[in-house]
Amino acid sequence: MFLLVSGASCAGKSSARRHALTRLGEEFEAVELSDLGPVANPPTIAWRQQQVEVAALRALDLAEHGRHLLFAGDPVPAGEVLAAPSADGIDVAVCLLDVDAETQSARLAARGDPPEHRHLHHGFADWMRHHAADPSYVPEAVTTDAWPQMRWHRWIGRAPGPEWAMTVIDTSALTEVEVGKRVAGWCQDAVAGNAPVFRAGWSSS
Repeated sequence: MFLLVSGASCAGKSSARRHALTRLGEEFEAVELSDLGPVANPPTIAWRQQQVEVAALRALDLAEHGRHLLFAGDPVPAGEVLAAPSADGIDVAVCLLDVDAETQSARLAARGDPPEHRHLHHGFADWMRHHAADPSYVPEAVTTDAWPQMRWHRWIGRAPGPEWAMTVIDTSALTEVEVGKRVAGWCQDAVAGNAPVFRAGWSSS
């Protein structure tokens, strides 16, 4: 299974990956974009999407050995994973780590991000929040300047419905350890069929 932990900057993705791994067994492998190959300078949307395809291929390889890929640490939206060319061949589960604007601002300030950029981070967090519930919400946020191999037709044009289902965890009031515990539990639930999953081939159903 391809387990995507999505979210905007400072939602807690990287720390969730680190802490979740301490609670998960060897059947889980965890990566972020920088683990999958050289990082483009500067990183582009198309590069990110190409790396998502690399992750999907890795997830397929792991699945053949009864293992799962936990992909967390980068602001990769669900729609990018679902549109990756190889992603339709594997089960995909998505967990959005959400964060309110006040908490996000405090976390951005703590890591030294310029105040004048915070509205951009808030805007992307808001878009991801809508994207988790509605595939028709401003798809051009990820399709503009995209990698040409992406299979956007799998979800663009769909209306909200039960087949577009993801898990959302609000991290605003949680510690890093608490977020890691929640994410580890979500991973186990998804593998067991107790959390929303986009089953392989879902887009053709």
